[in-house]
Amino acid sequence: MMNRRLCLALALALGSSAALAADPYPNKPIRLIVPFAAGGTTDIVARVISEPLSKALGQPVVVDNKSGGGGTVGAAEAARAQPDGYTLSIATVSTTATNPAVNPKMPYNVQRDFTPIINVAATPNVIAVHPSFPATNYQEFIAELKKNPGKYSYATPGTGSIAHLLMEMLKSETGVNVVHIPYRGGGPALNDTVAGQVNMIFDNLPSAYPFIRDKRLRAIVVAAPKRVAGLESIPTFTEVGAPVVNRSAYYGIVGPKNLPKEIVDKVNAATKKALEDPNVQKRIAETGSDILGTTPEVFAQQMKDEYAAYKAVVDKQGIQLD
Repeated sequence: MMNRRLCLALALALGSSAALAADPYPNKPIRLIVPFAAGGTTDIVARVISEPLSKALGQPVVVDNKSGGGGTVGAAEAARAQPDGYTLSIATVSTTATNPAVNPKMPYNVQRDFTPIINVAATPNVIAVHPSFPATNYQEFIAELKKNPGKYSYATPGTGSIAHLLMEMLKSETGVNVVHIPYRGGGPALNDTVAGQVNMIFDNLPSAYPFIRDKRLRAIVVAAPKRVAGLESIPTFTEVGAPVVNRSAYYGIVGPKNLPKEIVDKVNAATKKALEDPNVQKRIAETGSDILGTTPEVFAQQMKDEYAAYKAVVDKQGIQLD
């Protein structure tokens, strides 16, 4: 009897192992949540990598836009997903750092509720002024703001956005006083700055660049690891002595908490393979972004560092949601 039971147990174990071996991850389509509306840089990066990522993984990677709450709605849905690797999400500075830093009632905890997989790419940010603004470089810009505290205003996509908190970092570093005008999105903020209704904007470079190129806005300083092609005369924040403000907007991939390491490693390797595709590199470069392709550990540390930096400025400047 014991031998029969032992044989049966061994048969079941071997059968389960064989089934697992024959049915490895992934064996069905993977949902990639984009927590913003279609058409923005986050959505573009997701769609650029989804096709080659599908090929690398051997299953369709389906982009699913779940916008709302500055990225909170989609990120919260990703955090609640089963940790089986079939629901992943694009993580941004907004969803993992600035929004959590300014909003104490977030429906997720960034450090506990996500498994970092890979940081895909990062986009520079820029301060650009209307051509009527009486400054042509960073030194003149700061001098003008210090000479006229509270006179000038800056536009952002909203309270708690990366643009808002980066400008608050600059205010904290330099002591300037410039008034925040939050909009419901980057488009309206940019339009009013170009029209001269607001004096300046802190924006993702890809959005502002066409207006800078056409001289409808004047670039003052960029948040980027190095000077940007096409704007070689414009310094970075590090070069002008404000390195804490020299922060990019990133686009990474995360899963829910407790995602198994073998799945993390497989998605990381497949994404790195996708990023080797020359067409992918070209299309990401066209968004004004730089490819990163980090390890999970590096991305996890980046998420911690960004949250800590933005939480510090929120606390120091006393920033609250409107």
